[in-house]
Amino acid sequence: MVKYDYFIGGRWRNHKAIEHVMESVRGAGKTAYCFIENTYDSDGISIDESSDVEASMQGLEALADWRTNPTFRQIFDNDMNGIRESEEFIIVFPAGKSAHMELGAAYGMGKKCYGIGEIEKNETLYLMMDEIYPDVEAFVKDRIDEEQ
Repeated sequence: MVKYDYFIGGRWRNHKAIEHVMESVRGAGKTAYCFIENTYDSDGISIDESSDVEASMQGLEALADWRTNPTFRQIFDNDMNGIRESEEFIIVFPAGKSAHMELGAAYGMGKKCYGIGEIEKNETLYLMMDEIYPDVEAFVKDRIDEEQ
């Protein structure tokens, strides 16, 4: 069941750019799932917009019980459900490993996939994306304004 027009993924360390994309997409009248709106504070994981981003990410990446940690599992489930429940996928560059795996999952689910921002280096698997836009304004103009 589709609940969202877009899933917006990227690197938590790049959350300000992701927030800008999310606000722009929603401001253009579309719905979006975005992981940066999810907060977690249990099982040794603490992530929210007010926390020290680098410290939060280092703690998450160093979690010893990540395979069995209930909150780690909840983060995974929330994001995978967000991909399934979205019509299309956006990755905001620069993006981390998780966002790249999400891109692969979305592509495998048959979603249209788009990149926004400057890629750090060309990758053959970036051919999964239908288009890469230099900024969210170009994306909105091309993908949203044109369809309305």
